[in-house]
Amino acid sequence: MTKTDLGIYVHIPFCVRKCDYCDFVSMVGSPDEQAYYIRVLKKEIRSFEALGNLYLVRTVFFGGGTPSITDVSQLERIMEQLKEQYEFAEDAEITIECNPGTLTEEKLVRYKEMGINRLSIGLQSTHNEELKVLGRIHSYEDFLESYRLARKVGFTNINVDLMTALPGQSVEAWEDVLRTVVALAPEHISAYSLSIEEGTPFYERYGSTKGRLLLPKESEDRQMYRLTKEILGEAGYRRYEISNYAKKGKECRHNITYWNGGEYVGFGLGASSYLGGKRFSNPRDKQEYWEFARNAYHHYKELTPQDQKATMEEFMFLGLRMMDGISMREFEEKFHVPFTEVYGTPVRRMVTQGYLEEDGNRLRFTDKGIDVSNQLLVEFLL
Repeated sequence: MTKTDLGIYVHIPFCVRKCDYCDFVSMVGSPDEQAYYIRVLKKEIRSFEALGNLYLVRTVFFGGGTPSITDVSQLERIMEQLKEQYEFAEDAEITIECNPGTLTEEKLVRYKEMGINRLSIGLQSTHNEELKVLGRIHSYEDFLESYRLARKVGFTNINVDLMTALPGQSVEAWEDVLRTVVALAPEHISAYSLSIEEGTPFYERYGSTKGRLLLPKESEDRQMYRLTKEILGEAGYRRYEISNYAKKGKECRHNITYWNGGEYVGFGLGASSYLGGKRFSNPRDKQEYWEFARNAYHHYKELTPQDQKATMEEFMFLGLRMMDGISMREFEEKFHVPFTEVYGTPVRRMVTQGYLEEDGNRLRFTDKGIDVSNQLLVEFLL
């Protein structure tokens, strides 16, 4: 029997301190709280044991939170259980998110021994004053030490997360950040624009009309965005998704699974899954999750697969984030309906306006379309 490719996401919600802009499911937790969480998490993973023979694991992603603050032995137990339940591809991509200052040489060695072969380091900025504004606990010097150790231990696939359009940030400051990181030659760079989310300290500071005056102007944000593409392109990084750049062959395969509509299962507090045509998320509240995790597979079995309309919308929303865009032929093979019958009208309009371009059977945003992609994507709601 041919097995279906699967991505696995494992959410480790604990941080040394929650950043002021963060609205992810994360918290400060004592060693005892972390140990209890891992035990519950393993129960959730075990509840899906019946699916083990159906899937081949292509990617694993430990996200958070800050997974790198967790005791390595706890992560080793999770990996052991996953490998007991699932067959892993020989070249499986296994990523862990790390924060500078939370890595040691011993920890990195053990990561490699447990099969982790990709690091995603949350730098955000090379300027210490900007890191302080964000509420980060590390300095740029801490990042350099963590990066040096990772290279020393032998990691050859490292992503660096950066954040643009920060309070008080100038276009010149952002250019300096980009050139400084490019000089280090990581294999992958993610560059996201700051988003001000309700319920965060940043929303209280910058969410009002007056507060937004402290942020870069929209024109400056656009300049930073274009500068990112220019500088990283010149340095050999190909933009393969709106905010992600990689050297050849170093694209994040786990995230591509999301954008291409592949199957993945998320374990842990607030984790999301798309499995067997069913899209679902775990509770974000700790107490609810404790109860839910013990019978997670039962909850999954009770779900109804999402309807074709929702799946079509996601095909467009997610696929058009990729620079390669979507295949109209694949759409028709998947949904058994002519592409033009469903989306012909908005596509013709956006092609005429210069927001979309056709290349054979593929459809993708132009640079002009990418600039306003969030507004354009609503056109694909059915």
